[in-house]
Amino acid sequence: MIDLLTEPLSYEFMRASLITTLIVAVTCSVLSSFVVLRGWALLGDAISHSVLPGIAIALALDFPYFIGALLAGVGSSVLIGLVESKARVRNDTAIGVVMTGAFSAGLVIISTIRPTVDIFHLLFGNPMSISVQDFYLAAAVGAVTLLLVGSILKEIVAYTFDPVFSKVVGVRTSLIHYILMILLSLAIVSALSTVGIILAVTLLVTPGATAQLVAKNITGMLSVSVAVGAASVVAGLYLSYYLSISSGGAIAAMATLIFFTTMIWTSLRRLIG
Repeated sequence: MIDLLTEPLSYEFMRASLITTLIVAVTCSVLSSFVVLRGWALLGDAISHSVLPGIAIALALDFPYFIGALLAGVGSSVLIGLVESKARVRNDTAIGVVMTGAFSAGLVIISTIRPTVDIFHLLFGNPMSISVQDFYLAAAVGAVTLLLVGSILKEIVAYTFDPVFSKVVGVRTSLIHYILMILLSLAIVSALSTVGIILAVTLLVTPGATAQLVAKNITGMLSVSVAVGAASVVAGLYLSYYLSISSGGAIAAMATLIFFTTMIWTSLRRLIG
């Protein structure tokens, strides 16, 4: 049993993958609680898809890809708000229009300018090929996220539960909104090398959704969410190592499995109670 746990860690690439992906999972799991409570699951999905044109343009101009991805992520969230207000459509409609348009634009740009770019790697990630740059990026994003969330946690919680009342009592809700948008974009950028664009939304939604089933307060929800994200990463990477399957897919599948297991367990507890 011990050999099963220690054998993968004897390889340097596996240790680098585990550490980096754990950092990404903690970052995304902290934000996941607010994404779920605020009802931003679709918005997180939209931002994760909308970073693709930013990455494509950055690659074409030989810029660091994370700069393009960050600008595209923040820009897409602003554009969603503009479409919703100016076109007078529902929020989910604005998200669908911007998400599909940006994603398709990214595919067109990449196929035209840089046809040699590995689209599969961008979409689904590859934790087994983590670079030093990926590690430092994930660590920097994680540090910034934890520092900001910890310093303005009360304001974020107030905005999450009641943005109107928060604005009345003096909370700068617009600033909080865009801070969260930037943090979401940064988290998605840091997750590109691990779980990819498409599966990044799993770490931004599922841990928080699982925590909401069992936690009774925001502190408990944050703790459970981080634990679920970390457990998903560890279990997913070990499964991918021994079964030779997609690492990003295994991580996302484990997070989903934990959610449904928790849902069934809480349902049974209510029935028995």
